[in-house]
Amino acid sequence: MRRRTALALSGGVVVVGLVAAGLAAGAAIGDPAPLAAATSTAPVQPSAPAATARTRTASPTPTATTRVATIARTCSVAGAARDARLANFQGRVVNARTGEVLFDRKGTKASRAASVMKVLTSAAALKVLGPDHRLTTRVVQGTRQGEIVLVGGGDVTLSRTPAGTRTAYAGAPHLSTLARQVKAAWAAKHPGQRITRVVLDSSYFGGPAWQPTWAVKERALGSTPKITALMVDGDRANPAANTSPRGTDPVGRAGAAFARYFGGVTVVRGTAPKGAAVLGTVRSQPVSTLVEQTLLYSDNTIADALARVTAIEAGTGNTFSAIDAAVVPALRRYGIEPKGVRVVDGSGLSDDNRIPPAYLTKLFVKVLHKSDGLAPVFRGLPIAGRTGSLSYADRFSGAAARADGKVRAKTGWIDTGYTLAGIIRAKDGTPLTFAFYALGNVRSSAKQALDSLTADVWSCGNRLSNR
Repeated sequence: MRRRTALALSGGVVVVGLVAAGLAAGAAIGDPAPLAAATSTAPVQPSAPAATARTRTASPTPTATTRVATIARTCSVAGAARDARLANFQGRVVNARTGEVLFDRKGTKASRAASVMKVLTSAAALKVLGPDHRLTTRVVQGTRQGEIVLVGGGDVTLSRTPAGTRTAYAGAPHLSTLARQVKAAWAAKHPGQRITRVVLDSSYFGGPAWQPTWAVKERALGSTPKITALMVDGDRANPAANTSPRGTDPVGRAGAAFARYFGGVTVVRGTAPKGAAVLGTVRSQPVSTLVEQTLLYSDNTIADALARVTAIEAGTGNTFSAIDAAVVPALRRYGIEPKGVRVVDGSGLSDDNRIPPAYLTKLFVKVLHKSDGLAPVFRGLPIAGRTGSLSYADRFSGAAARADGKVRAKTGWIDTGYTLAGIIRAKDGTPLTFAFYALGNVRSSAKQALDSLTADVWSCGNRLSNR
C-alpha cells in the first residue's frame, strides 16, 4: 500500500521515525513537556481568554481578586462518533494533564481491541523481561558423532539472508554469523571431523503453534506465521517485506536454511542435551527495540513471540494459554488495575481479547510521560501522516490531515473491528489520551471515520464536550 512519506520504509527495513518535540499549541507530538500527574485536582487553565471567567469577591483590600477557571465545553464530536462507518462504537478521551474524562461512549466496557493489544504486550514485556533483554539462538554439541543442535530461543527476527542484508527487521542477527561461529568452534573441538547431522530444537515454545481463534487466511495474507521458538525472517517468503506470505513449517524452513551452510547434512527434530557445550550464539535486538518494531508496523510475529517469552520468564508456561496469567499481573505493576483485560494472544488477532478503552487512556498517560520504563512504547507509536501504519495513503487523509504530526497512536484491524488508540497533542496544546473502537460489521472505511473523529478531537482540545 502506498505511503504518504518517505520516512515509513526503505528497502523493507523497519524505521522508527520521530518527529521533533513540539510544546506550543498544535505542535507535533515529540517528547512531552512535564505534566501534572493524571490524578491532579488542580484547576485546568484554559488556552483561550474567552474560556476564563473573572469574579470579584468581598475583600478588605480593593486589589484582592479571585480567578475562577472555567472551561467552555462547547466543542462536540457527537456527530462524528455516530458515523455509521464506526458500527458499534466505543471510545473515551481523557485530559492527560488532569485525568478528567472529556468524552465517553461505553468506555468501561471491555471489548476486542485488535492490534492495540500490542501496546499491552509491549508494556508487559518491558516490565517482565526488561528493555535490555535479548532473545538468544544457540547451537550446541549433540549426543551423536558429527551432530549439532540448533536451539530456538524465540527470536523470530533471525534471518536466513547473508549477514549485512537488509530484512524486515533492522539489526536482526543472521544464520550466516551463527554458522561461521559453529564451524570455527567445531574445527577446534573436532579437527578433521565433519558435521553430518543437524537437530532442530523448538521446544522453548509449547503448542499449538496457531492460536485456535485466528483465521487461517492470515498466513496467506502475509501478516502472521505459526508461532514457533525457531524460525527465520518471521517465516516470510520474502525476508525484506513486512507483508509476505508465511509458510506451514517455520521450523523446517529455518533448519533447511541453516543446513545449507554445512552441505549434505541430515536434518531432524529433537531437543538439545542438558549441559551441552555451546558452539555458537546470536542474539536479537534488545526488547526495547523489538517493542518499537512491533508497534510501528503492527508486527504480529514479534508481538506473539514477546508474549510467549514474557509468559515463560514469568513462570506461567510456554503456550498461548499461559499469556494472560503473565501479562495481566505485569500490567498491574504499572499501578493501573487492568480491570476487564483478557489476553488471548500478543498480537490482538483473536476476537476473544478484551480491553476497556478506559484502561488504555490511563496507560497512555504513563506512555506520554515515558514513566515506568514505557519510553519504547512512546517511540514505537506511529505518528499520523508521518510514520509506520499511520503513514499509509488512506490514513489521516483529506480534512483529517490537519492532525498530521499531532497524533501518536496504535492502529488495529481484525475482521470484526477497527481500532485506534494513543496520544493527541491538541490544537490548543492540551495533551489528550484516547481509545476508539469501531466494532461489528465494519469495512475498511472505518479507518477514515476513526481518523476524522480523532482529528475533530484534536481541534476541540480541552473544550471537548461529552454531549
